[in-house]
Amino acid sequence: MNAPAVINAGHIRIWFGIIASAIVIGTAGYLIIEPTWPPLDALYMTVITLTTVGFKEVGTLSEAGRVWTMILAVAGVGLIFGSVGIVAEYLVVEATSGRREAKRMADAVSKLRDHYILCGFGRVGATVARELVHSGLKVVVIDVLPDSLGRARRDGFLEVEGDATEEATLRAAGIERARGLITTIDSDAHNVYVILSARGMNPGLFVVARANTADAETRLMQAGASRVVSPYTMAGHRLAELATRPRVVDFIDAALSHGELAFSMEEVEVGPGSALAGATVASLRDGGVFVLAIVTGANSYEPNPPADRTLKPGETLIVSGSVPRLKELRESKP
Repeated sequence: MNAPAVINAGHIRIWFGIIASAIVIGTAGYLIIEPTWPPLDALYMTVITLTTVGFKEVGTLSEAGRVWTMILAVAGVGLIFGSVGIVAEYLVVEATSGRREAKRMADAVSKLRDHYILCGFGRVGATVARELVHSGLKVVVIDVLPDSLGRARRDGFLEVEGDATEEATLRAAGIERARGLITTIDSDAHNVYVILSARGMNPGLFVVARANTADAETRLMQAGASRVVSPYTMAGHRLAELATRPRVVDFIDAALSHGELAFSMEEVEVGPGSALAGATVASLRDGGVFVLAIVTGANSYEPNPPADRTLKPGETLIVSGSVPRLKELRESKP
């Protein structure tokens, strides 16, 4: 939205330069044509002619002086209409720049695939958005508050203004093409409605919801959330773990962080036709990737699998290794 303002400012500076030049040229012309006039009279005559005021001439004009006055009068009319045009252009640009920005945003969102939709850009939502971007994922923010949308825009996120419980808003955010949806609205009722709407439009969507009260977790899961997070419960677990297993927590945080560490932890799906299908745990280990566990179903884990364990389609691997190697493994295609 800054480009139009820059262009208009440039136009205005150029136009003021033209006006100043016209005054200088007009004054110089009168001094040449009417050599007996003092400079102030020449300047006065130029200004009243360019502005079409029509005051009485300061002195008797020669024939050449009258011709010069007519030329300046015509130029003055052009300057006046030009000034009106500049002001009108500025007002129109200011009025339509928001529409252009909205169209640019909509075009950018329409090109996204496998992105995440974040509903609510408060303190929790802003942290979630930054973490997703650090993971190399694309994010579209939905919010109804202009202040929140402004912060999201300044942070470089694509944003959609509207109520996330409405299908039109979700569709504008590309719900049909999204990989996942995260709702961090501070109202459990709104989060339930968001999940219901999203599930109806994209049944395969992975949905993570924020629970603001303890009894809301069940309702959010019943509405169709894949995972539910309660900040208060999570904080309690976190405090207890830091008190009893601080080094374990520090190690996991370091492995899951997006800093400059040489190692990390990731989850990798073994899809149908994937190069991982049929491979063994030992083959991954030889490539510098350590399989910590294999997820075989909902809440079903096979920790520390043996070296000869064969990987099967539909399983998910919890792995650790160097950042470049895990990125290569995560981005590998069947």
